[in-house]
Amino acid sequence: MAELGISMDGRAPIADIPAQAQAAEAGGAATLWIACHLFLRDPITTAALALAATRRIRIALMAMSPYSTHPVFIAMAAATLDEMFPGRVILCLGVGAPADLKAAGIEAPRPLPTLRETIELCRALLAGETVAYEGQVYRAAGRRLASGRRDVPIVLAASRAGMLRLAGRASDGVLISAATSPPFVQACLDQARAGAAGRSFRKLGIVYTRLGASEAEAIAPLRRPIGFVLRGAHHAENIRLSGAPLDQTALAAAYAAENWTEVDRLVSDEVVRRHAACGTAAQVRARLDAYRAIGLDEVIIGGADDAPAISAVLAAAQG
Repeated sequence: MAELGISMDGRAPIADIPAQAQAAEAGGAATLWIACHLFLRDPITTAALALAATRRIRIALMAMSPYSTHPVFIAMAAATLDEMFPGRVILCLGVGAPADLKAAGIEAPRPLPTLRETIELCRALLAGETVAYEGQVYRAAGRRLASGRRDVPIVLAASRAGMLRLAGRASDGVLISAATSPPFVQACLDQARAGAAGRSFRKLGIVYTRLGASEAEAIAPLRRPIGFVLRGAHHAENIRLSGAPLDQTALAAAYAAENWTEVDRLVSDEVVRRHAACGTAAQVRARLDAYRAIGLDEVIIGGADDAPAISAVLAAAQG
């Protein structure tokens, strides 16, 4: 049986984080995945609060981008958290959401070499080595982390072929984004396995999940979170494989204009059904089982935005 995790997207008030983390731990979640979205709440501060409020649950920084934060600082943050809470920290790396980077005026050139070098540099620093790293993008020489060796797994968030193969080849796990349909998750894992060439890695996927007295009640709150993800051009293949029609160009324009009526119209019931787990407890459990059947080692529940919702959805997922 795949483990369960909880994803936090940075929208919740920071004062709510301890209660949410405690609800996730009490409900049996293995990991709390704390998102790094530009302009939302800082994931490092959020992770520290969540770790301090709990005893066992792992905390993942997800997904730290070398375009907005230098790899040395990324490794420092993960190592410092692990120094205080050993064995409970996971570092997840990724390019970052293109629309968010653009909004901050950040360019993201050469993503594959940039992420490959970020993995290599973070791994060397977390190993406690005095690094002598000379890459195409990053350089570091004659320094090591003050915290010494820290056993922090490195996961790569990926959705395109080259990055998925890199995840399989060079990281400890691959993370598939939220709002991905089961056929797309399967295609992503196949690419990661091709890159791994037989080496072991963890397979992780975020699934937007919402409980309701009926499917219709559960679908409505997921339209905008799913639309936020699917508006990105890099999700074109995800949409195609799901089989649910969606005009990405119109969706991106509606989101930019904050035209919520149009966003809700474009993200139809069928789009939500094929990209999420929503409905009654039985419907949610059946949909999550479809993701488990693909071979995920951890199904990460997204969209539960307060402590009672986290408790309820974990209970439903476990029957």
